[in-house]
Amino acid sequence: MTKTLVIAEKPSVAQDIVRALTPVAGKFEKHEDHFENERYVVTSAVGHLVEIQAPEEFDVKRGKWSFAHLPVIPPYFDLKPVDKTKSRLNAVVKQARRKDVTELVNACDAGREGELIFRLIEQYAGGAKGGLGKPVKRLWLQSMTPQAIRDGFENLRSDQQMQGLASAARSRSEADWLVGINGTRAMTAFNSRDGGFFLTTVGRVQTPTLSLVVEREEKIRKFVSRDYWEIHAGFHAEAGEYLGKWFDPKWKKSDDPEARADRVWSYHQAKDIADAVRGKAATVTEESKPTTQASPLLFDLTSLQREANGKFGFSAKTTLALAQSLYERHKALTYPRTDSRALPEDYLPVARQTFGMLAGSGMRHLAPFAQQALDDGYVRPSKRIFDNSKVSDHFAIIPTTQAPSGLSEAEQKLYDLVVRRFMAVFFPSAEYQVTTRISQVVGHSFKTEGKVLVKPGWLAIYGKEAANEVEDGKAGDKGQPLVPVKPGEMTHTEFAEAKGLKTKPPARYSEATLLGAMESAGKQIDDDELREAMQEKGLGTPATRAAIIEGLLTEKYMLREGRELIPTAKAFQLMTLLRGLDVQELCRADLTGEWEFKLAQMEKGQLSREAFMQQIQAMTEKLVKKAKEYDRDTIPGDYATLSTPCPNCGGVVKENYRRYACVGRSDDASGAGAGGNGEGCGFSFTKSPAGRTFETAEAEQLLRDRRIGPLEGFRSKAGWPFVAEVTIARDEEAGNYKLEFDFGDDKNAEESGEIVDFAGQESLGACPSCGAPVYEHGSNYVCSKSVPTAQQPTPSCTFKSGKVILQQPVERAQMQKLLATGKTDLLDKFVSMRTRRAFKAFLAWDKEAGKVNFEFEQRESKYPPRKTAAAKTGAASARGTGAGAVKASKPATKAAAKKAAAKTTAAKTPRKASTAAGKAPSAQLAAVIGTEPVARPEAVKKMWDYIKAHNLQDPQDKRTIVADDKLRAVFGKDRIGMFELAGILGQHLA
Repeated sequence: MTKTLVIAEKPSVAQDIVRALTPVAGKFEKHEDHFENERYVVTSAVGHLVEIQAPEEFDVKRGKWSFAHLPVIPPYFDLKPVDKTKSRLNAVVKQARRKDVTELVNACDAGREGELIFRLIEQYAGGAKGGLGKPVKRLWLQSMTPQAIRDGFENLRSDQQMQGLASAARSRSEADWLVGINGTRAMTAFNSRDGGFFLTTVGRVQTPTLSLVVEREEKIRKFVSRDYWEIHAGFHAEAGEYLGKWFDPKWKKSDDPEARADRVWSYHQAKDIADAVRGKAATVTEESKPTTQASPLLFDLTSLQREANGKFGFSAKTTLALAQSLYERHKALTYPRTDSRALPEDYLPVARQTFGMLAGSGMRHLAPFAQQALDDGYVRPSKRIFDNSKVSDHFAIIPTTQAPSGLSEAEQKLYDLVVRRFMAVFFPSAEYQVTTRISQVVGHSFKTEGKVLVKPGWLAIYGKEAANEVEDGKAGDKGQPLVPVKPGEMTHTEFAEAKGLKTKPPARYSEATLLGAMESAGKQIDDDELREAMQEKGLGTPATRAAIIEGLLTEKYMLREGRELIPTAKAFQLMTLLRGLDVQELCRADLTGEWEFKLAQMEKGQLSREAFMQQIQAMTEKLVKKAKEYDRDTIPGDYATLSTPCPNCGGVVKENYRRYACVGRSDDASGAGAGGNGEGCGFSFTKSPAGRTFETAEAEQLLRDRRIGPLEGFRSKAGWPFVAEVTIARDEEAGNYKLEFDFGDDKNAEESGEIVDFAGQESLGACPSCGAPVYEHGSNYVCSKSVPTAQQPTPSCTFKSGKVILQQPVERAQMQKLLATGKTDLLDKFVSMRTRRAFKAFLAWDKEAGKVNFEFEQRESKYPPRKTAAAKTGAASARGTGAGAVKASKPATKAAAKKAAAKTTAAKTPRKASTAAGKAPSAQLAAVIGTEPVARPEAVKKMWDYIKAHNLQDPQDKRTIVADDKLRAVFGKDRIGMFELAGILGQHLA
């Protein structure tokens, strides 16, 4: 008997499908990776199982990133399994290739990404044929309730109906690959031309989004605040007092964006007006009219993310995760990754059922309003709510007919937000009486506006929250209650004053406002209806915008401070480069918004995939060409001038694209002006040492103090992160100053003969070598007799130990313990300089060697030691290279090793357990490295051999290991950092 294979996007959705189909298709039997009955096999992916890559012969590895190999435009794309989900892919492919499976149903999420996930799996399963050749149908779910799933199976879409969406999905993926890979490699090649490796990531959507944030910050930095005045007056009428604000009735908009009808730019003019009207009579004219305010539209994902960010401070990523959980786990919301704010026209009965559920729910603050809507017939057809033309792949986010339970506090907040908006859109508009009063005093006009809520309508659902927003008015604002004035009554100007204010720069983006800007491709549109019309030309899609923002934060292009998003120096440097190269497509949000519009056209069958990809290819070639052919020394830009003079000649230090450089002495007497004669002394330092870009304030501090740090975010040439202080030091050979990293070895400073004063410092303890007090000094703990002091100008002791040793901070309390007892606690954040792997050790005073050494944790073993020379425990010195680094000492030759081993055997003292002794791996670890007893270093080495052989490092972050099934059993989770590896393996060696 033939069967239909149903492939869902996630295991939880597969389970929901099985539960929904069981009553109509019979009981399913559960297997390890799928469910099966006589008619269906149901399995699932876990998100993307397959990704595109360039074929091997067209790909360029990182070490060969140069313009000679660019652009990379492969004639076709290969498929590559996602490392961490290989076993799941194999399980799905196994079911798809079954001979008794004659039809496939794509049950992945209803949208572009869901379509892509399924198509790539199906293509991969078909191997060289490019597909299995089995008929495909599409399950299109807007809601996850059992009835909605059964209805979806009754109305499966044909493969032909999905071709537009499939083309758009593939095109988006390939376009992002082409622009991202070529753009990143071209900009990295450009920035690395002077040596080093300065990774510069760009993306088709990521970079234009960043340009919005940078442009806003540039406006804020360039903004010059101006003083202006408003004239506020108080008027006395028979019925009481009211306030008014002066305005110019003849005012018209001009080129000045700060000009307003109620602003005066001269204090004297403002004071003259106030003096002229004070104490005078006023004639009053008044216009009063009713107005209505409809509720906001239903939520799409972006408007929900904006609202949740504004109300609760939730990030876009958090809101999406909560909404996904409410949809997938609790079945309480409809599909959240939507850009529609309307419902299908046949959805009215479901809306009534939803109101019925809400009316009978335990939500006391909302249930009465749901009942009122049903009783008063509010749930009825409306083009504002039910409109097929405004529904794309998915409709607006609304509650389902299923009442949720067991929600977290955050989930409850978001659910409430959606329920209130859903109910509000059916309620009547709020009704106001708006009164505009003009008081004329000796030729001057004062405006007073009053707004009285007559019928709350939908605002009743929001209670005090909405009432406060309406009634919290101030002088001259809409919202203040107005005392009545009789027709023909003259009022009296009780007081008038000129109030001094300053113009304000535009606000920084929050996630809420940046999402809005992405939605309209940078065009500032506050009106919901107009923004909706612009949506198809936005940056990214509702489903991807949160990830784009998070990606910019991860890459350190932006920082999140409170609710503000602030671009870093790295962001400004990237924008300067792209503008200088005139790569407009990656600088202007509206141009990239056009690509999204074209993808939307492709989904509707209005644009061919071939035409779109040709345009993307042309864009990619142009991007690389402009970077490759740029032949000037620097990139034009708006660069800073540092206030601290050049340490070498006292000249002016200015920023250029790559460096901060001396440009010579200024013409003015102080030598600190913005000029400089352009002929500097040769002093300069790079803006981005080891791939980390200085903020202007950091460069200023470095130049002023000759030292800054320790700073994080540096990367070695091999790509490893490190932390260091940065100094400006004298280079006698070059006769100038240069930038250097300081990892904590203060040898030069301490042997320079400069007298050190420890007065006022508290000693950490007695030096284990000579008994003198030990103090903190620079980046080390030092014996007071190891540096020149007034009491002893010539040092007589050598004790010194770094505050940071192989990236392990050594706290003051640990050094005190070492001095008091001879040994620290077990420290677990050392990182080997040779292997870059983490390890644990004690720091201990080695009296024989006369220095601080490593001492490793001793563990008993039931297996005899292997017949190799044991490494001397703790043979390392805290005076090694790097951050107080400690290098393990070892015999230099095999002969020396044998001699050392023989000497150890001859010793009469009891032998300690060797750290090199073999230990039995657990069953889980043995499945990876074999059953032979091993020491932990050997286990780590074998583990890395396995990881490299199976390509299990995250391609985006080589420090992260992505577990396959075997490693997951060892790690207990899907991913670990490389520095966790040694510690985890220790738990599997007995």
